[in-house]
Amino acid sequence: MRVLVTGAGGRTGSLVFENLKKESARFEPLGLARSKKAKRVLAKKGASDNEIVSGDVSDREGLVKAMRGCEAVVLCTSAVPAIKPWSIVKVLFKKQILRRADAGRPEFKFPQKGTPEEVDWIGAKNQIDAAVEAGVKKFIFVSSMGGTDPENFLNSIGRREDGSGGDILLWKRKAERYLIASGLDYTIVHPGGLVDEAPEKRELLVGVDDELLELKSRSIPRADVARVCCAALDTPEASNVSLDLASKPPGEGNPTHDPASVFRTVGGDRVYDYSTVLPDPPSIFPTTVQDAIKSYCLPRAK
Repeated sequence: MRVLVTGAGGRTGSLVFENLKKESARFEPLGLARSKKAKRVLAKKGASDNEIVSGDVSDREGLVKAMRGCEAVVLCTSAVPAIKPWSIVKVLFKKQILRRADAGRPEFKFPQKGTPEEVDWIGAKNQIDAAVEAGVKKFIFVSSMGGTDPENFLNSIGRREDGSGGDILLWKRKAERYLIASGLDYTIVHPGGLVDEAPEKRELLVGVDDELLELKSRSIPRADVARVCCAALDTPEASNVSLDLASKPPGEGNPTHDPASVFRTVGGDRVYDYSTVLPDPPSIFPTTVQDAIKSYCLPRAK
């Protein structure tokens, strides 16, 4: 199976690529990389020059070209906020000098052309449309828990004074609905807090509709998320499934060695409910541009 991993130079995407590379008898991975840094990351994961594809999620035609001949796509792209250095100074001053119990939190911003609306909605939509046009059969979407809650803290990161620029989880959820309407065979994975730990050391927990957010422990190793994504590519029970993933703390429970087993715990009455459609967050684009985007972004069946 030839598989394109987008966001392959990222911390999760590179692990997905690495896992596919190790399973050379089953998979032929390609990694989509936007920058020289991402290409270097892939090279360190063992990617040869012909396994690295230059591309950007804003370039739909380039995505179609990259996906030609691929049977599957694993979407690992995401808007990544950058901390505002001065905000750290302010928090430390309030905490250490003024001795305030509530010193607040550091502030974040998203880079130019890297907001959640541009990456997690328009960029994801470009990938889905390109997959349909290129004849891709399977689409794995690495999203995030919390998409049912507009008040989730992650939605506030990078939000501007006019209310636009943030809402990363809401834009991801809109892209998820678009994927479901596309006609592609999909698997949507919502991991909890991602941690950099070795795989197969924790017992994985599966849920739907953000029910795992009620747990005290909601983290999960990136390496385990990567294993689950790779298993979804050829596991029948992963077809057209959306699920949440977390894990028990290290040392509790029994480590999950078979990543495909998570898909056997959902289905039937345990399915994700996408019937509630939340209003779109404020857009960073002028009204005229928004209207053009909306007319272009109507779901198209395969």
